[in-house]
Amino acid sequence: MIHVIETWTLKEEFVDQALELMQQLDDQLGELAHDHSGWLDHAHFYQNSIQPTQIIMSYDWKSLESHENMTELESDIVSIFEEKYCAKPREMNRFHELDVDTDH
Repeated sequence: MIHVIETWTLKEEFVDQALELMQQLDDQLGELAHDHSGWLDHAHFYQNSIQPTQIIMSYDWKSLESHENMTELESDIVSIFEEKYCAKPREMNRFHELDVDTDH
């Protein structure tokens, strides 16, 4: 399993519409993602309190390989969204968890 953190940077004029725009994106990608064999759970969305143009989308995915496949499948939808609403392309980071013992 991997954890994916996507950073989206909205254009300034769309900051007040962040909720609606990210809901629109989720609606457009949701069926494609949910039907994908790598899908594990719903994404969470966070708006930066200091830089409100910055939106974080965070979710788990089955594997790096299956997520790379999903990224290819969604590329047309993402490109249209980025061109219209974003100041720059999304940044995507994929992480694997370190099994740190936090029970002290």
